[in-house]
Order: sequence, then C-alpha cells, then structure tokens
Amino acid sequence: MLLMSDKPKKVIFLDHDGVICLADNWGSRNKKKHKYAKKNNLTVNQLDSKEIPVEVLFDDFDKKAVKVLNEIITETDCEIVVSSDWRFHANLEQLGTYYESQGIIKKPISVTEVFKDLYPREWSKYRFLADIELERSMEINHWLETNPEVTQWVAIDDLNMSMEYLSHHFLNPDNPEKKPGLTNFVHTPKSSEGIKQSGIKEKVLSFLS
Repeated sequence: MLLMSDKPKKVIFLDHDGVICLADNWGSRNKKKHKYAKKNNLTVNQLDSKEIPVEVLFDDFDKKAVKVLNEIITETDCEIVVSSDWRFHANLEQLGTYYESQGIIKKPISVTEVFKDLYPREWSKYRFLADIELERSMEINHWLETNPEVTQWVAIDDLNMSMEYLSHHFLNPDNPEKKPGLTNFVHTPKSSEGIKQSGIKEKVLSFLS
C-alpha cells in the first residue's frame, strides 16, 4: 500500500542488481562491512545487520546509472516502486535512506508484495516450476491492479519479464488466452551496463512521456 497522500500517475518498477547496481559494484558491501567493523573495533562476524547502518548492508549503486535514473525522474516526475529482491532485506524507510545515500533524488514510495503471500495456491502448485521472472511480473501486475490511479508505468529489470519471453515458457491453465508477462517492460541484459546502456533511457521515457 502507498504511504503518501498524493497518488502517483507515473511509476517505475525498479530492480537493482543489473539495473543500477552493476557487476563492478557487486561485493562492495563486503568492503564497507570490513571498514565499519574496523572503525567500531569489531570483526565482521560480530556485526549485527539489525544494528549497522543500511548504507553498509548493500552493494553500491553505479554513479552513472544513478545519473541516468535521476534524469528520467526529473524529466517525467515519476515515482519508484522497488521490485528488486532487496525489498526482502530492508523495509521501505531503510530503502529510502539508502537511495538518499547513493544520490537518488527520490525515495521509493512502495515495494511490490511477495508472490508467495499474494498467490499461495499458485506458489504451492508451481513453486518448483515458476521462474522468478514470472513471479516478479505477477507481483508487479498485482500492484498495478491495486493502484488504478497509475496512468503510465514501466518495469526495468535484467530478468526478462516481457510477454514475448514469458509466453514461450508459461501458460495460465485457468485462462490460456491470458499471456503472462508485462506489457510495459524494458530489459537491461548487460549486467555491467544496466540502465546506462545506450538506448535504455529512451525506451524507458517512451513509456512515461
């Protein structure tokens, strides 16, 4: 549910790894943890993730990727909903704090709910078959269904959640005519480039402008 009085009209469903946290950034949290532990006369094993600052918990966002994201936010006045698995490791307030520390000009307004909680029957039946792409696309579609005031949106992810891709892998047994996947989707296939890859910004803007 949204925690704001003004309902958003434009929304980006944002993944982190492979989109704004790129391959060169992966593992940077380990350096931050060692530095924090040394500063506080502790070993890394003594760190309690509930007590250390959220800035230390996660890998850094790529600075150029953040610049591109900020340009998109400025040009469209869109809001961010976190669809990344990072939502499993921090609450909305903590994610907002981290966004600020990494230079993103807007905090996320929401996170998508968890597939297992939204669709327990499907999860129980297909949990060994359903790829994370399908689960995440269904989580995003559910968020949109419960927030009908959104007029323009796009999901950005290094996982392919397009209808073209998912319809080749999954069929809805209850409604075979309904294709799985997302209509408004931008794929970032290069983990070292993410959202800063040539042409990605333009694709995102085409859904939000």
